[in-house]
Amino acid sequence: MDLTTIIGLVIGIFSLVGGFIFEGGHATALLAPTAALIVFGGTFGAVAVGVNTDDLKNLPKWLSIAFQEKHKIDITELIQRLAGIADRARREGLLSLEQELPEIEDSFLRQGLQLIIDGTDPELTRNMMETEMFAVEERHKVGIGFFEAAGGYAPTMGIIGTVMGLVHVLGNLSDPSSLGPSIATAFIATLYGVSSANVAWLPIATKLKKKSHHEKMVKEMVMEGVLSIQAGENPTIIREKLLSFLTPVERAKLNRKEE
Repeated sequence: MDLTTIIGLVIGIFSLVGGFIFEGGHATALLAPTAALIVFGGTFGAVAVGVNTDDLKNLPKWLSIAFQEKHKIDITELIQRLAGIADRARREGLLSLEQELPEIEDSFLRQGLQLIIDGTDPELTRNMMETEMFAVEERHKVGIGFFEAAGGYAPTMGIIGTVMGLVHVLGNLSDPSSLGPSIATAFIATLYGVSSANVAWLPIATKLKKKSHHEKMVKEMVMEGVLSIQAGENPTIIREKLLSFLTPVERAKLNRKEE
């Protein structure tokens, strides 16, 4: 599980509800099924209009990516692996790398090595790998856009729910004693809309964006390593080139591993 996503949501919800309770409110006062239906149902419906059926089927997958920590590639280990492959390629030739393929789990790296083993033109190799990266990034953008759209529609749906509630209140002025509770209930819709957008939908979009950026960086590193191996560059030069992708902390970690 991705603990930062879960912890962040728990802290956000607890802070909102806790602050309300500490001020003397009751948690049950925040429960309004009709407001929830208007806000969450309306938000989902509005977002669904902007996507196709196949995209909508990926919603569970997008949530899974946000809430689960996939096997994260160790970048320092990847650099060492690429340097080792480069060393073998210089000593034994590119065809010797075919023996490495069954041991490589990352499909993008395996695809790149297969291209250079097959003698693909370097420019074509770059174009094919860049095309794969572009396709992955575009798929990620659909999920990110879904939650960003939800974050934009939710507050508006909250306002609509509040207006609808006030219309209902104003249509029943015969009982002045019920005006206060009815108006309070009407404003719960705005609370649902604004809070869901800023505690859930937009943060989830940000998390997906961050994970997409990390995956893109790893693929760029792999592509640079594969093209350098194909060009026959010195393994030490390749290693130093790939180190530019690391933060100072990650470089220090790699140096400690090698000591």
